[in-house]
Amino acid sequence: MAVAEKINENEVNEALQNAENALEAEVAEAAEVAEAAEVAESSENEATPEATEEKKLPEGIGETLVTVDHVTREFRRKEQLIVAVNDVSMEIKRGSFVILCGKSGSGKTTLLNLIAAIDMPTSGSVSFEGKDYGSLNEKGRDNLRRVNMGIVFQNTALMSNMSAIENVEFALSIAGIRSEKRRKSSITWLEKMGIRDRRNHMPAEMSGGEQARTAIGRALAHSPKLLLADEPTAELDTRTSFEVVKMFRSLVDEEGLTIIMTTHDVNIMGVADIIYTLEDGRVVDVRENKKSG
Repeated sequence: MAVAEKINENEVNEALQNAENALEAEVAEAAEVAEAAEVAESSENEATPEATEEKKLPEGIGETLVTVDHVTREFRRKEQLIVAVNDVSMEIKRGSFVILCGKSGSGKTTLLNLIAAIDMPTSGSVSFEGKDYGSLNEKGRDNLRRVNMGIVFQNTALMSNMSAIENVEFALSIAGIRSEKRRKSSITWLEKMGIRDRRNHMPAEMSGGEQARTAIGRALAHSPKLLLADEPTAELDTRTSFEVVKMFRSLVDEEGLTIIMTTHDVNIMGVADIIYTLEDGRVVDVRENKKSG
């Protein structure tokens, strides 16, 4: 089992590295798209009044946002076959807080990568708002992910040559956010995450907790429909972990954000709407938390 888990981790890490390399390769193209969007929006704003600041819950709360249909993901290393995810099916409702739990090697991270369209299933299908990932090419999946999803990796994946605020602004530029809005949004989210005096620091100058909070702020700054968080509180102290999860719960309830999060921390599972427990790549238990009131 230890060998299987190690191989699984190596394959997953390789998939994550490939995804990060692909994102870096798209920077120039994303910048051009963002610049074109700025010009178009600027022209539109000249002819239309300012939009209201009042926030409303998105339409379709409670409807299916993500469908995982009999998904299996296998990795092969020489003559050994590793089944990281084994015939998993689930429907993620819009405006829900979902937790994937299980021991190391249970398939949580692999499943999260499949939902994020970072990886593709060996069999079965995953869809977002009814759009099957299999019907999209790699560029289409990249666009779907960077516009509609915020992702927090276990290793934070911050750009080491950029400050905290530059990391957030970079993510916003890829998502097509206008340049004049990037700094304000970046500051707002970093301050929400407790990164105020340190926002001009490089990742190497920050603690693990500060890096984790920066990565969460970066993932949320472009107001995605879906937040995918892989052990986002692993590097945080207990108090900060509860604060982050409380904020996640608030974003779900007040803004209709959908969150899928992996965690080992049994103390924070009570905030979720539904908890899927995985073991050896399979869902072995599904528990729904009853809402009071």
